[in-house]
Amino acid sequence: MSSIAHDETVNSKAILSGPVESRDLPDWFREQQAVAWENFESIPRPTRKDQPWRFSNVDLLDLAPFKFSSELSDDDRANVLKYSRGLDEFAARLIFAGDQLIERNVVSDDLKKRGVIFQPLERAMIEHADLFRKYFMSQPAVLGSAKFAALHKALVSSGTFLFVPRGVEIEQPIEIFHWLRGEGVSVFPHLLLITDELAKVTVVEHFRSCDPRASGFACGVNDLIAGPGAKVTYVCAQNWGDKVVALQMNTTAVDHDASAMSLNLNLGSRYSRFESLSRLVGEGARSDLLAVAVACRITSRRTPPATSFTKTRSTIAPVAHLAASFASNRTPTSPMLIKKFAISC
Repeated sequence: MSSIAHDETVNSKAILSGPVESRDLPDWFREQQAVAWENFESIPRPTRKDQPWRFSNVDLLDLAPFKFSSELSDDDRANVLKYSRGLDEFAARLIFAGDQLIERNVVSDDLKKRGVIFQPLERAMIEHADLFRKYFMSQPAVLGSAKFAALHKALVSSGTFLFVPRGVEIEQPIEIFHWLRGEGVSVFPHLLLITDELAKVTVVEHFRSCDPRASGFACGVNDLIAGPGAKVTYVCAQNWGDKVVALQMNTTAVDHDASAMSLNLNLGSRYSRFESLSRLVGEGARSDLLAVAVACRITSRRTPPATSFTKTRSTIAPVAHLAASFASNRTPTSPMLIKKFAISC
């Protein structure tokens, strides 16, 4: 199918019409998406009678107005690149707009030779299918957003795949941008991060709108896997436009003697719900979660009681300062701990 035909097909479709058939994805993944779409349609829409949603404005979860992104023009791409300003130095970078890859700064030849894999999700599901299928959305959404996790799985078509092999430490951060471009457009960002034994990496992910006045829908999922003795740091800087409905569902699995630290800075959107489930699967595993939100109600749930949990409100603060401050105040956690954390605005 030509790019023009693809543009017309996608541009005419609302997201509630289901997966886009024209996208070039493996058959096995399409089959998973078909099953996920059936699950999405069968799971009831949340109401305030549901315990995980009783403090949420569920009326804003009407998805009928939202559509897939059309093909971006050259001018659109140039503007996205112009405003994708974040870190001064990074090991590699991906920039997405409307779930389309705009620019890719690959890792160094040295990191490639040492086995680091950093590529778009749709390429990884072909070239590294076994690894992808083992970890992609392998944990169920149990904090209330199962319906939207199924929607994400059914409609996701792009995102980031990062694999850091045994003993490799990436000194500079990996940086990722996701942009919403256009009125009523939807995006489905995904990060699949896998670190092997004793690996170390930091990922900084930005979520932004080209037009802060445009409505939109963002439904993202992260799979973060820290292997034995690995160290993973994840920073989310969410600054969607004022009319965006945003849902983010993160799962973290931490093996023995490994650590994972997640800092989530939520500054934008009309409605934002953030869920994070962290599972410690071995002795000495540790997972720290920090969320900072502006003008949000924050609720949290944990089972069993955790000794490392931070909840705060703040106005805009430097992400790097928050990450450093939080990392210096970690407290140990117990093995086999599952932590559940949800934010609704």
